Amino acid sequence: MKVTAFELGPFLARTLVVEAEGSDSAILVDPGFEVQGLLEELARRCLRVKAIVLTHAHIDHAYGAAEAKAAFPAAPLLLHRDDLPLFRNLAAQATVFGFPPPEPVAEDGFLADGDTVAVGEERLLVRHAPGHSPGHVVLISHDSHPPLALVGDVLFAGSIGRTDLWGGSLETLERSIRQVLYTLPGATRIIPGHGEDTTVAQEMATNPFVPAR
Repeated sequence: MKVTAFELGPFLARTLVVEAEGSDSAILVDPGFEVQGLLEELARRCLRVKAIVLTHAHIDHAYGAAEAKAAFPAAPLLLHRDDLPLFRNLAAQATVFGFPPPEPVAEDGFLADGDTVAVGEERLLVRHAPGHSPGHVVLISHDSHPPLALVGDVLFAGSIGRTDLWGGSLETLERSIRQVLYTLPGATRIIPGHGEDTTVAQEMATNPFVPAR
């Protein structure tokens, strides 16, 4: 499984393209701001985008959802049900930060803890990891070498996601990190929604906000 991160937009949020090795199948994760060029590149490469997945519905990770859906109309747009109020209020979020409202788009389905998302013949496990937002999910590949975890804004290299936005909770976020991420193998590659990649072992050893117990 190949994951490519693109830092886009004013918040430098990472939009991820997850490709199955030896296949033209892919999923698009967190289409935020300024995704049009990326969408055109995926179309030029003739990648079959099988799903558009939101780890959460904050504006920097979901602003381009309508653009992505227009580019790949057959790909279902998926998120956790608990982030639906955020998703349906993207226009209000945009106004708060001084951006024009994005085009509206409807979700096609919901992700739940324990679901899987197919990427070719491979699977990503969905784990509910609230705290940064109520419906935040992370996507985990146990079969990759090393294992992969696409964690959105739950955990960063040396930091953690904000909890002062809509629906945030520091206590809940810490519990998600400990129960969902720190139980993964230490070599697991953490691919966050902002900044550099890290590993589970590195964060357990050095993260000042949620150190290993």
